[in-house]
Amino acid sequence: MLDKKKLRNLKLIVFDLDGTLLNSDGEIGEESIRLVRELKKKGMRFTFASGRLHSAIVDHAKTLELRTPLITLDGSLIKTLDNEIIFESYIPIKYVKRALKLADLYILKTALCHADAIYYDDTSSIIPNLIEKFGAKYIEIDSYEKYLKNTLEIVMVGEYKRTIRQVVKKLSFPHAFGLDVSFYKSQSRGDIYFFEARKRGVSKGKGLIRLAKYLKLKVHEIAVLGDWYNDLQLFQTDVLKIAMANAVNEIKYLADLETKRTNDEDGVAEFLELVLKAKE
Repeated sequence: MLDKKKLRNLKLIVFDLDGTLLNSDGEIGEESIRLVRELKKKGMRFTFASGRLHSAIVDHAKTLELRTPLITLDGSLIKTLDNEIIFESYIPIKYVKRALKLADLYILKTALCHADAIYYDDTSSIIPNLIEKFGAKYIEIDSYEKYLKNTLEIVMVGEYKRTIRQVVKKLSFPHAFGLDVSFYKSQSRGDIYFFEARKRGVSKGKGLIRLAKYLKLKVHEIAVLGDWYNDLQLFQTDVLKIAMANAVNEIKYLADLETKRTNDEDGVAEFLELVLKAKE
């Protein structure tokens, strides 16, 4: 059981979206909506830390009437609903060009993620069906040349782990200084792998620390809820960490509490109820 004093002292709760706050139909549980409203009356603040684009989470933020800046694209952008940018991290153009050449070489599907849209060409027309950036706006383009600037994230998709690993190697130090790269298996489709590249120093965890500094909050005043591998760096901070019942084992291992209910059972509400009781 969590220390009630810890819960009582919380000032900010940060939700991952897919697999955490949202159920399989992409909806927020009614109980969670009610509890967020009750906790906001007691001064609690809420935000999201998501791999989605900013434009793809705005509707959910409006549902909860959030005012705190949102962490999107796994920390590449921190921005308010009023479009005030707190932090943004664009990939240098030379690395975007190198990534596109490697995608051609290894026959990978590629997309460039900007703040409000994902761009892909006709050779990657299957991208909207593969990339798990739910709710994003996808735009097919004739050429990437006009979209090299303002790229926050490069995503590649392939069927073979070995191929993706080769790209990771060629876009890692010393070949590409200043990039953070990663690859992982699809959460919904076990037969494909994703490669992601961002400017170094970007992650959900670092985004949270930046936001905490901006809001003048201490880490012990913050709680995070998550379920998937891209939440790991959130769970490697010193905040209060809550894993969903459906979370991967790596997240559960780092958590201070695991909910008994899954995201499809509104497991987030289980934790919010504890916080509300502590504050009452």
